[in-house]
Amino acid sequence: MTEKKPSLSRKELRVRERAKNKKPKFVRAESWKYDRFSLSWRKPRGLDNKIRRKIKGWPPGPSMGYKGPKIARYLHPSGYQEVIVYNVADLSAIDANTQAGRIAHTVGKRKRALIIEEAKKLNIKILNLAISKETEEKAETEEGEDAEAEKEEAAKEEVKEEKKKPKKEKKAKEAPKEKKTKAKKGDKKQ
Repeated sequence: MTEKKPSLSRKELRVRERAKNKKPKFVRAESWKYDRFSLSWRKPRGLDNKIRRKIKGWPPGPSMGYKGPKIARYLHPSGYQEVIVYNVADLSAIDANTQAGRIAHTVGKRKRALIIEEAKKLNIKILNLAISKETEEKAETEEGEDAEAEKEEAAKEEVKEEKKKPKKEKKAKEAPKEKKTKAKKGDKKQ
């Protein structure tokens, strides 16, 4: 199955990328001053905070002016517009040329499989398909681990049963061992 591209031009994504490059990296106030502060953004709330007051010479804070371009807003990096899918019926509302589905995280394994199957029939792209493959692999490995655990339990039960048997029966089952003779100092090996 070949990867289909959305009918949207890549222009919108290029515009968004250009706008993102102009946007500054927002840092937490005075994170450059103290090691205990990480660089990740925190909203400044102090009465005298210079970033909150937008004082000249201090780093900028996020505001509406940094919003992405309207034509590229809410687009997935692949160029599709995301639509959250909860069940098979939600797939009928998706336009396969411009939209792609994202299966909601609350959807279970069984319903997820049905959604994926129906999406393949309708030729709709599912954005988080790789995640579902990982969960299926995890489920398969867990089943394999369960089988191994059952084998270990059976082996433990056999050992317990052998311990319960009388000692005479155990000795009868064991093969007689050959006695090893020790070589005397005078004997030479040939």
